Amino acid sequence: MVQAWTRLSAVPCAKMISQLLDIVHPAARILVDIARSQDAEVGDGTSSVVVLAGEILKEIKEHVEQGVSSQIIIKGLRKACTAAVNKIKEIAVSTNEANRRDTLGKLAATAMTSKLIKRNTAFFTKSKSTRLRDGACMIPS
Repeated sequence: MVQAWTRLSAVPCAKMISQLLDIVHPAARILVDIARSQDAEVGDGTSSVVVLAGEILKEIKEHVEQGVSSQIIIKGLRKACTAAVNKIKEIAVSTNEANRRDTLGKLAATAMTSKLIKRNTAFFTKSKSTRLRDGACMIPS
């Protein structure tokens, strides 16, 4: 990473950091691309995906240095991905009409904990969960 440090900047998330830096390292460039994709698709979670991807890169670094074939590394990553998706499905919580509003409210509150609006979570959770509930009722179970 290369940055001309002409001023000091305090930034709240990976998205902002990636915009301030001139990235030259290929692995770092991938992390920036991942953060931008996450922001474009979801609008949140850029720091989380950068940390997760960084940890994955850290774990495979040793294998690359030992000369393990990239195909074998990718195969292992795909198996790990499948195992992670299966685990998520295993621990997923299903909702029914009786507890859907409460569950959606909790999800909305959790999503807002890292945002500047955290102190007003109760207000936004009520509004957001109502909108989420109305939208969720249209989604087939």
